[in-house]
Amino acid sequence: QVHLVESGGGLVQLGGSLELSCVGAGFMFSIFHMRWYRQIPGKERELVASISGNGGTTDFADSVKQRFTISRDNAKNTVSLQMRSLKVEDTAVYYCNAHNGLLLDGDFWGQGTQVTVAS
Repeated sequence: QVHLVESGGGLVQLGGSLELSCVGAGFMFSIFHMRWYRQIPGKERELVASISGNGGTTDFADSVKQRFTISRDNAKNTVSLQMRSLKVEDTAVYYCNAHNGLLLDGDFWGQGTQVTVAS
């Protein structure tokens, strides 16, 4: 059974830092692109960061470039999102996503973790 479990969310002060983690199970973690999305109530889910299967390629939304870092440890089936210089507009529910477009069933989601940045 596939599982993606996020952790690390919480309340942080404006300008602070937070690290989110996501652990995957039940699938071949290393062949999946891993992504972090975020969603604010009433708005579409936004892709924040992604990392390729071997970790060699990363990409970020313009709104988080130079503030967020994404990394993965395939030995531990873990992907992390390091967030710094947090802004109020970073407040959202953050979701971990595993994606492999070559597979028929290659899209998995975690349950989300709330990040709140207080001014």
